[in-house]
Amino acid sequence: MFWCHPIGWRNRRLPQTQDVKMRSFLPAVAEQLFRDIQKTYQETSKIPDDLLIALKFVFGPCALQALDLVDHRSVTCLTSPSGRKAFQVKGASGRLYTCFVSCHYCPCPAFAYTVLRRDEGLLCKHILAIYLCQALGLTQQESVSDQHMSALLGGSAAVDT
Repeated sequence: MFWCHPIGWRNRRLPQTQDVKMRSFLPAVAEQLFRDIQKTYQETSKIPDDLLIALKFVFGPCALQALDLVDHRSVTCLTSPSGRKAFQVKGASGRLYTCFVSCHYCPCPAFAYTVLRRDEGLLCKHILAIYLCQALGLTQQESVSDQHMSALLGGSAAVDT
């Protein structure tokens, strides 16, 4: 049914467990697609055409833009000693976007307009690039202090990568 109604997944109830995975905000077809990409990439170091087509079908035009961000190694995972995690994605314009995949949020205009306001997309290219980098093992890692993470969470700091 997802193929006919791509936005209907938002109305489903999330599992009430302590072990909710980061991707629980995505429909099952998207989760499976990331697993297939991860498995194939681990075995062949390539993403085959059929999975690229599926990526474009599920995520639309932002799929190609996200792949470009992945190619440019634009995703950094920031981790603090207290275990907090945020991602920074350097956009095509050079601007850094601090994204929180755990709550499915990006501060970019496309996320606000396409995902939140118009409800026309599952996510923006920045969050998709995060999921792809994680699946491919291409996420850059950086440790930051708890104070710096607090500033990021409060929206008052950015880390230059």
